Amino acid sequence: MNATQLVTSLADTARLAARTLSAATGAERRAALNAIADAVLARSAEILAANEEDMVRARAAKINDSLLDRLLLTPARIEGIAKSAREVSNLPDPLGITLRHSTLPNGIDLQQITVPFGVIGMVYEARPNVTIDAAAILLMSGNAALLRGSSSAASSNQILVTVIRDALKTTKISPEVVQLVPSGDRETVTALLNARGKVDLVIPRGSASLIRAVVDESRVPTIETGAGVCHVYVDEFADLSKAVPIIINSKTQRPSVCNAAETLLIHESIAKDFAPIALKALHDAGVVLHGDARTLALAGSIPITLANEENFCTEYGTLEMNVAIVDSVDDASAHIAKYGTKHTEAILTENKVNAQRFIALSDCAAVMVNTSTRFTDGGQMGFGAEIGISNQKLHARGPMGLEAMTTTTWIVTGDGQIRS
Repeated sequence: MNATQLVTSLADTARLAARTLSAATGAERRAALNAIADAVLARSAEILAANEEDMVRARAAKINDSLLDRLLLTPARIEGIAKSAREVSNLPDPLGITLRHSTLPNGIDLQQITVPFGVIGMVYEARPNVTIDAAAILLMSGNAALLRGSSSAASSNQILVTVIRDALKTTKISPEVVQLVPSGDRETVTALLNARGKVDLVIPRGSASLIRAVVDESRVPTIETGAGVCHVYVDEFADLSKAVPIIINSKTQRPSVCNAAETLLIHESIAKDFAPIALKALHDAGVVLHGDARTLALAGSIPITLANEENFCTEYGTLEMNVAIVDSVDDASAHIAKYGTKHTEAILTENKVNAQRFIALSDCAAVMVNTSTRFTDGGQMGFGAEIGISNQKLHARGPMGLEAMTTTTWIVTGDGQIRS
């Protein structure tokens, strides 16, 4: 069986099994997610052992620290995965919601209601937690899942899908609604992206190169989860006592993720006093610094190199950051428009006019005012786990939870009416 035949078979099996999701009540889907959460905790030793196999291979391949962090599972992270699944189960049922309802003059009743997409493919790298997060969101929103993780997480993903399917066997939902697409062959990705008519939607989650490849190559509709070149702009009216903790949190709390900040912008009127403070705090936190010429002139003895165009375009995913001095809110926004990826941008200011102008000029999924970029996250925003963070504008934008995984159907109810 070649890759195309394999993916077609997996998709057909998942679609047929999805009938059990269509027939399931919200309570039954919630019970399935709780069963998965229970199983993840009960089998944590197996999951950690499989993850260690992946980590051993990754270390031997000299994978960088950022990717190692994304790949790693710990007891705390496993608890977090289970907690996220439970949080999704506690969210309002996204299906069967009436979005529009009216009665036509001829007596026909119209309703537009939310329904699942059907079969959704996920293509993702390294992070095995995505396996559970994606399955939880897709199942709760009534969708079957084709999960294609990376070969670096092959052992982790295999045991996690096994745990999911075993848990579903104890529920009214078929375990076949979750399928693992083999990661050992690049051709399975190509087959998934070309499975138009078999797969309803593909969502990539990972590096900029992976996302671009999926979006460019796919014949199946996609939702683009973009890279995160995120900025923190410290305005001239910022409360500087808040600024340093926000900057440090945005960069260092978990540098490998897409909502970590990559560039710090400082208003020129406060730069002389504030830039040395910010640079020292970042350096003390282990951050490698790159700055424009004006920043270098204020750095003193703090190690920093001259930033170039490539630096400002880079999503580091590590403890590395750019710093630049700007002359105004508009100047900061122009810099962001040139180098940003429409993900998350932050302004630190006590001036409401400046905050509103920054918001108006920011073309991105999320704008933060006086808080860390790290809050662009489904769990932090109360969505439970997220399927990804969309940078695009069609269908969904920002952290995508349950509602983003639904589409609509029109229900037209009559009493014998015919069209004249």
